[in-house]
Amino acid sequence: MRSEVVKNPPRPKRRRQRLKSWPITFSPFARALALARITMSKRHSQNPTPTLSINKPQHSHSHSSDEDDSSPESSDGVIQADFSFFDPKPHDFHGVKTLLQTYLDNHEWDLSAFVDLILEQTTVGTVVKIEGDEDEGIFALVTALNLYRYREHRCIVTLKDFLLRKARQEKGVADRLRLLLEEQARDVGLLVSQRMLNLPPQLLPHLYAALFDEVSWATEDEPTEELRNSFKFKHYIILSKIYMQKNVDQKRKLSNDSDEAIIYVKPEDEIFHKLSSWSFNFPLQTQQLAPHEASFIILQSQ
Repeated sequence: MRSEVVKNPPRPKRRRQRLKSWPITFSPFARALALARITMSKRHSQNPTPTLSINKPQHSHSHSSDEDDSSPESSDGVIQADFSFFDPKPHDFHGVKTLLQTYLDNHEWDLSAFVDLILEQTTVGTVVKIEGDEDEGIFALVTALNLYRYREHRCIVTLKDFLLRKARQEKGVADRLRLLLEEQARDVGLLVSQRMLNLPPQLLPHLYAALFDEVSWATEDEPTEELRNSFKFKHYIILSKIYMQKNVDQKRKLSNDSDEAIIYVKPEDEIFHKLSSWSFNFPLQTQQLAPHEASFIILQSQ
C-alpha cells in the first residue's frame, strides 16, 4: 500500500531580506541533498515504499498539498493523501494536546496551558492535517517558544524544573543547563516537534524549512522590537525520545560506535543530536515495549 502526496503549484514567495536562525543542516542545499537521498534510496530498494511527489518548498506561512486524482483510492492500491500545512488555531487544541500527551513523560503538569501558548503564537508554528478531513486530526506540530518571553507561565516554570531535576543525574550537567534556562534564556528557543510516526518522511524537510523561515521572518516583521528580538535564537533545546539497547556490551558503549546503541523514535532527531553542542539522557517512566529514554539536545543556531 502506498501513500501519495502532490503539492499545489507554488504561490508567490514571501519577501524576506535574510535568514538569521538556520541550523546548518536546514540550509536549502542540505534540504535538497536530503530529498535527493530519499529519492535515490527508493530507486535502489526492491521493497515497496511510500511514493510522494513534493515540489520545491514554499516560503509562506501556510503550506498545502493537492491531489492529482479525484479518486480516493486508485486500482493499484495507492491511497491519495492530501497533507496541508496550517498556522495553529484554537480549534486545534485537542489534536495538539494529544500529540504532546507524554511530552514530559508521565509528569503531572499544566499541559493545557502549554498547548495554549503554542496556539496563541500564530506567527511561528505549523500543524499538519489532511485537507478536507472532517475530524481535523493533527499529524504533526512544530514550533519554537522563547523561554524568557514565557518565563512567568507556570507550565514553562514546571518544564524547566522537570529538566533540571533530570539533569542532576549526570555530573556537572545541571549547572550548565541552569545557565541556559535562566541567564541565557532570552536567546533560547524551545523547539517543540511532535508528529505521528506514520507521517510521510518526505514532508519533514519542508516542515522544518517552514519553521526556520517563520523564525527568520518574525525577527523582521513582529510589531515590536521586544517581540522581534524574542525570535533571535542563539540556541535551540529539544526533547527527543530514544530507545537504548540495554543488551549492548558495555565496552562497545564506551567505544566510538556507541551511537549504534541508540534507536531514535524520530529519525530526524539523529541529525539534531549530531549537530548539538551537548546533550544528556534520562530514563522515562512511561510504560513502553522496550527500555525508553529521553535525550535533551542543545542545538547551536548558525
